[in-house]
Amino acid sequence: MTDLRRRYVERIRRDGAPLSPQLSEAFASVPRELFVTEGFQRRDGTWARPGSAGFLERVYSNDVLVTKVDGGVPVSSSSQPSLMAIMLAALAVQPGDRVLEIGAGTGYNAALLTALGARVTTVDVQDDVVARARAALQRAGVEGVRVVAGDGYAGVPNEHFDRVIVTVGVAGLSPHWLAQAESPRPGPIVVPVEHAGTHPVLAVHCAASGSDVAGPGVVTGRVVCSSGFMTAAGPLTARHPGAHPHPVPATALTAFRPAAPSRWEHSLDSLAYRDLWYAAGVWSTRATHAAVPGRDGSTLILLDEEGTGGAAILPDGMVLAGGAQEREYAAAAAGIVDRWEAASRPPMQAWRITLARTGDSATPIWCPTAWDLVD
Repeated sequence: MTDLRRRYVERIRRDGAPLSPQLSEAFASVPRELFVTEGFQRRDGTWARPGSAGFLERVYSNDVLVTKVDGGVPVSSSSQPSLMAIMLAALAVQPGDRVLEIGAGTGYNAALLTALGARVTTVDVQDDVVARARAALQRAGVEGVRVVAGDGYAGVPNEHFDRVIVTVGVAGLSPHWLAQAESPRPGPIVVPVEHAGTHPVLAVHCAASGSDVAGPGVVTGRVVCSSGFMTAAGPLTARHPGAHPHPVPATALTAFRPAAPSRWEHSLDSLAYRDLWYAAGVWSTRATHAAVPGRDGSTLILLDEEGTGGAAILPDGMVLAGGAQEREYAAAAAGIVDRWEAASRPPMQAWRITLARTGDSATPIWCPTAWDLVD
């Protein structure tokens, strides 16, 4: 292992990823730079290419590498390594497992899965992404990965898998994944599902036979971790009765003003704030995130029906509100903070989630519809 990759593995571990010896070896042995040979977008918008200053150091940082941009919007990437590690740990791959991956990206995640002993089929709807992933896997000498061009909603018809992992944000699960996740030892479907403007990663299990997904089979999940992913295209992003509003930019909102004072002397740290955010999404279908005027970064907000006002909950518990219904939304926001406190500040992992079939009848999806606190 080179010093660069050794530091890379230690950085992933230090940032909170549960690295087993097998997973550590996978990250140490797979050359990430061979999956971004056309470069990636730096955070300042410029493009980093192989051979440029700091290229390898950035490749082996714990950071997402955006590899394709369309109209200024990132549409393909190599995900943040610590998030990849957390999702792979939740997938609990065993040697010989057949894994369906939705979202090929650069091919790097499929290569890591192969290093863990899996046989991988990865699907991506973008033809150029498919071609680059195939070339990268060949360049890295990775065998045992099949890269398929197609709509991830369909999975791979007439095939079955032991594990399913989704590397793009979705509104719900395709019933085809449930049908295809069928084996003597079925594992979870690890998938980032939209919730309050974010994409927390769920580990989903189906108690019924995969072929019975149109019936009353019980489909449940637990939160693995918080995350933010690029959003999928097509049926996987369908709106449904429990959908939250899309995130909104600061330019869409009216002026917000204090409606309730700070609740806590010390602001919640980022993890606790995300726990509060998740609970807000459970208790309000108007929860999402927004760039509130005059505030840095994204903020938890209950967005009003007009999409221009509502109430924001800050990390210190202060509530800001604006718009025609600011009193109503401010009261709802304060009520969420009260309820979260009364429940002893449950982490997002404490919720047991029940999913139900919803969406368009021709292309249904399975979405979270009920939550119970179990821890």
